[in-house]
Amino acid sequence: MEARRLAILCSHLNPSGPYPARDSILRVSDCSSSEDKVESSNLQNDCVFCKIVRGESPCLKLYEDDMCLCILDTSPLIHGHSLIIPKLHYPTLEETPPSVVAAMCSKVPLISNAIVKATDSDSFNLLVNNGAAAGQVIFHTHIHIIPRKERDCLWTSESLHRRTLKLDKEASQLASRVREQLCRLPEEQLVQPS
Repeated sequence: MEARRLAILCSHLNPSGPYPARDSILRVSDCSSSEDKVESSNLQNDCVFCKIVRGESPCLKLYEDDMCLCILDTSPLIHGHSLIIPKLHYPTLEETPPSVVAAMCSKVPLISNAIVKATDSDSFNLLVNNGAAAGQVIFHTHIHIIPRKERDCLWTSESLHRRTLKLDKEASQLASRVREQLCRLPEEQLVQPS
């Protein structure tokens, strides 16, 4: 598992192939200005996405605004696999402010539609690997847009048959535990902005 993570990270750091020159629109990130966003400033300085935002590493940019950047993944699962990254460094989704998550997610319809059309795909998967156990390799929040074609068999789990949820005591207890966790959150985290 560690070897896979290292290989993926290295592919992001040392991509091969021709890349267009960086343009002057790319804005500077505050990736190294605050220790409360991550445990170590070295993580921010070594973060491949922070380097891309600062213009220190090459990328193939698809979209950019004040809050986020969308780039082609340098180790794509499939042609057109892209990443939406915030311009500020947040290691995990939990540490990413809701306004940043909202800004990233608000671009999904626009960007995914363009990717689906450009790759002649049928649809797409939207994916966040949050934490090491979930497969997160680069600890800078990001959203994967993965274009799909019918019967591309990208995920091995697609051949598995899903089981119907049993509405039993175990499922009821799980639902209660999740609601209990939600009730512990401060009210301002649960209220939708108008």
